Amino acid sequence: MSKRLSSDAESGIAETARRVLPGGTFGNVASEIVIARGQAGHVWDVSGNEYIDFLLGSGPMLVGHAHPEVNAAVQEQILLGSTFFTNNPHGVALAAEIVDALPCAEKVRFVSTGSEADLYAMRVVRAWKKRDKILKFEGGYHGMSDYALMSLAPKRQGNFPEPIPDSAGIPRSLRDEMLVAPYNDLEAVKSLVAQHKDELAGIIVEPFQRLLPPKPGFLEGLRKVTEEAGIALIFDEVVTGFRFAYGGAQTYYGVTPDLCTLGKVIGGGFPLAAIAGRADIMKHFDKSAVAEDEFTVQIGTLSGNPVASVAGLKTLEILKRPGAYEQIFATGRQIRDGLTRMLKDARIPATVVGEDPLFDVVFAEGDISDYRGTARGNADMQKRMNASLLERGILKGESKYYISLAHTPADVDKTLSAIATSVNDLARARKG
Repeated sequence: MSKRLSSDAESGIAETARRVLPGGTFGNVASEIVIARGQAGHVWDVSGNEYIDFLLGSGPMLVGHAHPEVNAAVQEQILLGSTFFTNNPHGVALAAEIVDALPCAEKVRFVSTGSEADLYAMRVVRAWKKRDKILKFEGGYHGMSDYALMSLAPKRQGNFPEPIPDSAGIPRSLRDEMLVAPYNDLEAVKSLVAQHKDELAGIIVEPFQRLLPPKPGFLEGLRKVTEEAGIALIFDEVVTGFRFAYGGAQTYYGVTPDLCTLGKVIGGGFPLAAIAGRADIMKHFDKSAVAEDEFTVQIGTLSGNPVASVAGLKTLEILKRPGAYEQIFATGRQIRDGLTRMLKDARIPATVVGEDPLFDVVFAEGDISDYRGTARGNADMQKRMNASLLERGILKGESKYYISLAHTPADVDKTLSAIATSVNDLARARKG
């Protein structure tokens, strides 16, 4: 097995982190490595170790790190100013590009994070319907707000539609405002909507939930149920927006929601997110367009700032070029197919789940189409696999391979070689 090199600098930074940060981290990825720089599909830690990067900053670096065109656009704007708290040409142009690209988008409101976008999307549909309850899906991630942190990763299996808080500090009174359904179970959704039709404002869903593709007809069924009930359908596209297709998952799967939320890719590596959707719902962000008690207040110091906007515009321009998505999908397909084949040949109980641009292995067999299916996975084997890959120069998240436009055929070959060795190690350990 190859071995990471460590340095005094890395040890010093880790020591300082433990002293000044809760848990010694930013709260994101618990890891002993400290990344110093990135270029294209690779990153380097402070000790000089190089990694093929499938973490991609948790997804935003879809065109790769430090893309020269993105860098040039950002550097040009920084010389002109970083933020103004007013409209700016790049933010307006990015909003127009989003409206042109996404089927659901008639109006856009910018924020700085995906958590904010999801929070405001839920708030604005409550204002629109004058109702309090939102239905979400077990295992669905919609940011860090009190409402969103219900049944994201429950440690016990609750009874639907009871929400289980995922964090301390969430008021008990908020639990009654969220309903929880199993993902990919349309009949459960129909039943809950029928029971709570006079209380529900809308349904929020990741059209591709974490790693789980929708079953045929599921998203179409949600669209029909919400239309018949007269409530909003919100697609959380913070992850999938501009990743699966230029028009997002709503284009990729062919189902148009009432609202969607965006983040990650649209900021090109800078803090930027958005809510986009129907004008009659989005007008509740406009004080002049609705009654005082229907106005949804939203203010953010850096919302739509020109640096993030110009980075997003350039990123989207690169993604619009012929062959970009074909390349991303082809790269992911090679790794995904190779991973599937090697696990099968090694007779390791496992299922590779996802779509070509975003996937991973769940160390379990059988139906894996909802949170409880993924929860059956062997977490210890997952950790050992990830640690083995890290030792061989492959950086990824706990449960995702993010594929970028910058990953090369050489990166694919090296990744498959590392996967082969790691899978063989797992197989030997199971036999031993």
